[in-house]
Amino acid sequence: RRYIVPSETSLIPNSHNSIPAAISQTYFLNLNGNNGQRFTAFSSQRLAEWEVTHSEAEQLLKEKDWKTISVQFGKRISFGTAGLRGAMKSGWACMNDLVVIQASQGLAKYLEQVQGCSNFRVVIGYDARHNSARFAKRTAAAFLHIGAEVILFSDIVPTPFIPFAVEHHSCAAGVMITASHNPKEDNGYKVYWSNGAQIIPPHDAGIAAKIEENIEPWPNAWDLQFEQGSPNCYCTLEEDDAPRDNIAFTYTAMHGVGWVFCQRAFEAFQLPPFFNVEEQVQPDPEFPTVTYPNPEEGEGALRLAVETADKNGSTVILANDPDADRLAVACKHKGFWQVLTGNQIGTLFAWWIFTNYVKQHPECNKDDLYMVASTVSSKMIKTIAQREGFNFDETLTGFKWIGNRTRELQSQGKHVLFSFEEAIGFCIGTTVVDKDGVCSSAVMAELCLFLATQGKTLVDCLDDLYRKYGYHCSYNSYYICKATSTIDVIFERIRHYPDGDQKAPSAKDVVAYPKTVGGEVVLSVRDVTLGTDSSYPDGKCRLPQQSGHMITFTLGNDCVLTLRTSGTEPKIKFYSEIKADGDPLTIEHNLRSFVCAAVTQLLQPTIHKLEPKAEE
Repeated sequence: RRYIVPSETSLIPNSHNSIPAAISQTYFLNLNGNNGQRFTAFSSQRLAEWEVTHSEAEQLLKEKDWKTISVQFGKRISFGTAGLRGAMKSGWACMNDLVVIQASQGLAKYLEQVQGCSNFRVVIGYDARHNSARFAKRTAAAFLHIGAEVILFSDIVPTPFIPFAVEHHSCAAGVMITASHNPKEDNGYKVYWSNGAQIIPPHDAGIAAKIEENIEPWPNAWDLQFEQGSPNCYCTLEEDDAPRDNIAFTYTAMHGVGWVFCQRAFEAFQLPPFFNVEEQVQPDPEFPTVTYPNPEEGEGALRLAVETADKNGSTVILANDPDADRLAVACKHKGFWQVLTGNQIGTLFAWWIFTNYVKQHPECNKDDLYMVASTVSSKMIKTIAQREGFNFDETLTGFKWIGNRTRELQSQGKHVLFSFEEAIGFCIGTTVVDKDGVCSSAVMAELCLFLATQGKTLVDCLDDLYRKYGYHCSYNSYYICKATSTIDVIFERIRHYPDGDQKAPSAKDVVAYPKTVGGEVVLSVRDVTLGTDSSYPDGKCRLPQQSGHMITFTLGNDCVLTLRTSGTEPKIKFYSEIKADGDPLTIEHNLRSFVCAAVTQLLQPTIHKLEPKAEE
């Protein structure tokens, strides 16, 4: 059967008469075209061979659930620098077999265009989420169809394996099927370029365009055994072994892929074996013991790890997220557990890595040494860099920017020792230029072992660094907002604030930001979305423009406050930091109180019915 369906048709009708008759028989909608004027024919058999999502869509039609149909079919899921990420449901706006096939066909054709040939090499990996292994096979089939060579991992792997394998095997690109720490209902499609870093513009737009040109599945796209019969598809893994014994650690894989690989890392580093959180050690896509499988959520997500540690006399907890590219750390200090922030962990790594590098390379030229962080991460590393004589650089949020900046610096003969983002993402060295929770776990354990010889904990080490370089206090959190239109309204109000002060012109109109925030005068405003920064004479932002909202206020009390939207979750995030002298607890309390008032002023969470972070 073939059906012709109007493009971009609204599926929230006042009456069922506005629903195309064909939709009552099949659920495939075409997203191409302009204002519903163009039409495209699709074969339902070619597009609907995966029974689960096909049945789900037919059930929606049977129930005449037009609102859900509109959400899931009204707009194609956008392919950006983060790849794809969304709920696993039927429809163009969700993650399913058809969407993965189309994305893979588009990526394959884009690489063919860029490479000028089809016999390039790609590597594909997947995590333990529902459908990840099958999505990986769908991806492999697309590349094998055009004659590319595919390295398809035969089992679950941490995300950092993909950027490593891209460079190690000289691949044109890599794909990781994962939704990281998103809820269990989600999955994703992350793309790495030939330099081992996540893609950045213009590749995202180029891939998206090729996806639209390759919508209909190619032959063998639905064949889950296709890669097994191809001589161009293979996989290899290597292992390391070595024993050692010392203090105790507790480790949780958060129901993800990390356990086996962290074991191997500890053995390779000759570290003592850790205690497992048995309830979370095996991969489980249901994530039965946590509401959100994200160790960044803090004590709630680490409850079972704390219980395991206390039971076994462990004083350090290391936690990976489900795809093992992030690391959370908790430390028992003076009898109480303290969950370290991403900024605190990043500071500890920076000091430890720089100290050891200088000891091992006493004649090094510090002018060639760099550390890189996202712009919303703590500037304590910048302070350390200024004091110690090496360089600090910042990028937009996300390791796609950090990784590519790292490769740029390397091409200039510079040596990047460490990079991080405050969302517990850390990269040790440049073997992989993406966040790596496995390697970071081993290096953190080494640091803990060293501190133990001095009778110190990680908290003691932080206190020493604060005394030497100054106390940098951060308070970061978020609100959940699932309506994109509401987010736009919030940021539109900030840019056209009542009685606001003109800070910078945009291409469309004159913006007027608040004169005061939280009772403090606004000294400057950086709006990455508009490409403006009032702290510079020319008013231009030094960071690349981005499509999502991101505004930073520098305030009279020396606080820097940033508001931004997440590229992968329905959140408005806020980040704040202040460097101050005095009692740390008092500084922390005052910052939190100030930021809460400032964010309430700017976001109006009650009016817009924003949902705060669970622990707030």
